[in-house]
Amino acid sequence: MTAPPRPLPPLPLPDDDILAGPPTRGPTSENFPVASRLLAPALRGRVLAFYHVVRAADDIADHPGLSPAQKLARLDRLAAALEDPATSLPIARALQASGDGLTEARIMLTAFRQDAAQSRYPDWASLEEYSSRSAVPVGRLLLRLHGEVDAGALEGSDALCMALQILNHIQDLGDDRRQLDRVYLPQDWLALAGGEARFFADPAARAPVLASALDRVEALLDRAAQLPRRINTRRLALEAAVTLHLARRLLERLRQGDPLAARIALTRSDVARAIVAAPRRGAGDARLVRARVTRARSSFGGGMAAARGEARRALFAVYAFCRMVDDIADGAMPEAEKRALLQQWRRKLEQPDCPASRELAWARIAFTLPLAECHAMLDGMEADSGPSRRIADTAALDAYCRQVAGSVGALAVRIFGAAEAEPFGIALGRALQLVNVLRDIDEDAARDRLYLPQDALRAAGLPDEAPALRLAADDRLATVAADLAVAAEDAFAQAEALLPRHRRAALRPALLMLAGYRRLLARMRARGFGAPRLRARLGTGDRLTLLLRGWRG
Repeated sequence: MTAPPRPLPPLPLPDDDILAGPPTRGPTSENFPVASRLLAPALRGRVLAFYHVVRAADDIADHPGLSPAQKLARLDRLAAALEDPATSLPIARALQASGDGLTEARIMLTAFRQDAAQSRYPDWASLEEYSSRSAVPVGRLLLRLHGEVDAGALEGSDALCMALQILNHIQDLGDDRRQLDRVYLPQDWLALAGGEARFFADPAARAPVLASALDRVEALLDRAAQLPRRINTRRLALEAAVTLHLARRLLERLRQGDPLAARIALTRSDVARAIVAAPRRGAGDARLVRARVTRARSSFGGGMAAARGEARRALFAVYAFCRMVDDIADGAMPEAEKRALLQQWRRKLEQPDCPASRELAWARIAFTLPLAECHAMLDGMEADSGPSRRIADTAALDAYCRQVAGSVGALAVRIFGAAEAEPFGIALGRALQLVNVLRDIDEDAARDRLYLPQDALRAAGLPDEAPALRLAADDRLATVAADLAVAAEDAFAQAEALLPRHRRAALRPALLMLAGYRRLLARMRARGFGAPRLRARLGTGDRLTLLLRGWRG
C-alpha cells in the first residue's frame, strides 16, 4: 500500500486493436446506477450504447499494461470509429444507431486522453476541471434524453456527477497509485500531509487531508440535494434519488474508514435502502441540516434541543452555517482555497445554493436575523485561515470573540424571540468562546494556533516566536490559561447580569448552553491547565441532565 508504484510490463496486445480486451466492468457492477431499470425501457438502450463506449475508453486509459503512447493511439482510433459511418467496431455502430451521446462521448474522450498522459493534479481546480469532462457529460446526457431543461436540475446534475467522480478517486487511491502511478488528489493538498510519500505511508498524516477532501465532496452533494425534486420525469427522478442516497452512504463509509487501509465499498443492503427511500426523492433541506448538526455532536446540543419548532430549525441552520465555515478554516487544505470557499459563502448569503444556505436564508427571513452578524462570523473564519494564528492582547481576543461567538449570540436571542437581550447574547457568546479557547489549546496548537493573548504569554516569560506546540507544552502556559479561566468565569457572571429577567423562559436554551459550558469550565479548572491536558467534554449524563432541564423548563 505504501510502496512506490511499479508499472506493470506491457501486455502483448495487438497494436492494430482498438479495445483493451473485454470490459472490466458492466452496468450492474459500477459503483452507482447505470441505465438501471428505473429508466424507461425506450431510453435504456440509448444509455447503454453510450455506456459501452465510455467504459471501453476508460478501460483503455486505465490499462496497466499499455504505455501512454499505446493508450493515446487506441483512444484516437476509437474516436475515429465513432465518427466513421462505415466502422466495423460494434460499440461505435451501436452508439451511432442510437442517435444520441456522440457529443458527450467526444467530451469524455478528452478526459480519457488526459488519463493516458497525466498522472498528477496540481490543485483542486484542475481536478474539478478534469471531472467536468470525465463525469459531468453523463448527467447532461440523461437530462437531455428526458427533455429536462430546468437550470436547477442542470446545476444539480453537474455537482452530483463531479461528486461521484471524486468519491471514486478517493475510494481507489491505493489501486490507482500502485497500478497506474496515478494520483488524483491534488499535489498541494498532499503537501499538507508532508508530501505524497508520507500521505500514502502515514495514516495520521493523511487523515485530516482526506477529511477535508470529503468535506468538499459533501459540499457538492449538498448542491445536488434538490436534483430529484427538480426533475419532472419520475423515473429519472427516482434514479437520481437512488444515486444521491448511495453517494452519501459511500461518503459516510469513507469518513468512518481509511480507503488506503482496506477497500471501502457499497453493499447490497445500501442499494436496497436507497431504492426504498427513492420515492421520497431525497431528504429536504431541513432534514439534511438536522442530520449534519446531529453528526457534529456539539456541546451546544442540549441548548438547541430545548428549543421548539421553527426556533429549533433556525438554530440548526445557524449552527450548520457556523460549523461549515469553521470546518473550512480548520481544514487541511491550501490557504487560498479556504479563502475562496469562505468568499463563496459570502455569495451564498445572498444567493443560497445548498441546504445549509437555504435554511439560513429561511431563518434570516423568519426571525429577522441581521446579515451583518453572518459576515462577522466569516471575518473571524478568514482570520483563522492562515497557516498560524496569534492574538496580540485581551482587546484583540475580545474582538475575535465578538466575531465568532458574539455574532451567534446576537442571532440566537432573536431566534428565541428576545431581540432586546442582544447584550446578553453577545456577552454569553464571549464567555462560551473563552471556554472553547481553553478547551482547545492542544488541538489549536497542532495547527500552530494559540488564542491566549501574547502580552500575557510574554509576561509569563514565554517567547513570541516559539511554535504553538512548544508553547502549549511549556509549564508556564498553565498560569496564563488559569488566569483566562478566571476571566471566563467573570464573563459568565457578566452575561447573567445582562439577562432580562422577564425573558428567562424565552432564553431557556441559551441558559442551558450557559450551564453546560460553565460545567466544562469548572472541570477544566479542577484539573488544571498543565500539559498533558485531557479534552474536557460533556458526558451522556451531562447532556441528559441539560436536556431534561430544558424540557421541564
